[in-house]
Amino acid sequence: MRPDVSLTGYEAVAGFGDYAEAQRAVDRLSDQKFPVEHTMIVGVGLRLVEQVLGRLTYLRAAGMGAATGAWFGLLIGLFFAIFTPGRFPFVLVLWGLIWGAIAGAIFGLVGHALTGGKRDFLSSSAIVADRYEVLVAAPHAAEARRLLDVGSSQQMHQQI
Repeated sequence: MRPDVSLTGYEAVAGFGDYAEAQRAVDRLSDQKFPVEHTMIVGVGLRLVEQVLGRLTYLRAAGMGAATGAWFGLLIGLFFAIFTPGRFPFVLVLWGLIWGAIAGAIFGLVGHALTGGKRDFLSSSAIVADRYEVLVAAPHAAEARRLLDVGSSQQMHQQI
């Protein structure tokens, strides 16, 4: 959501347990020629969920650094191969790949060592909502409720 978006002047017309259901409701409104530019899907009850994937060891830090460095080295090697005249451009690509992997492994090791054992695990983060509400600008809310076949906003909150 853009930081300048205000919820003032919008009414909740329906609530859903997951985003796909809320998306289908807006799609239903669109199919019925409702002016959907007056709607929003808002996640309510946001939580940050961080799934711990495993321990970050020196070996894993070096391996991840080497993989990242190899991609960067491959890119540099490709640029050199394209813009440098010669009979063996694949040598430049291979050279970039190898040196990128070596440099990446070193940077990965040093970076992990500098953390001093803090946050020595891998994780994946996501923002998750407890439920999703379809909000519609107040002048259009009654029509949206009628098209979605839901009652008043008080009844809608009781359904959730």
